[in-house]
Amino acid sequence: MKRWHWWTLGVLAAVSLAAEFVVPHDPSHWWTVVPAFYMIFGFLGCLLFIFFSKALGKLFLQQSEDYYGE
Repeated sequence: MKRWHWWTLGVLAAVSLAAEFVVPHDPSHWWTVVPAFYMIFGFLGCLLFIFFSKALGKLFLQQSEDYYGE
């Protein structure tokens, strides 16, 4: 990724985090009062998805080095 992509991503994350404290929330659930809950939840969900996909790839797709029996 280019350098400006990372800067844009960082600025968007900072704006989203700042909006968590400025925009009023409806406290209908316990997680809506936790600051940056959706940002943390999304990040952890992406990490879980990545590691789960890598584990499935190693389990079902990756072949051993002596695949052709040499």
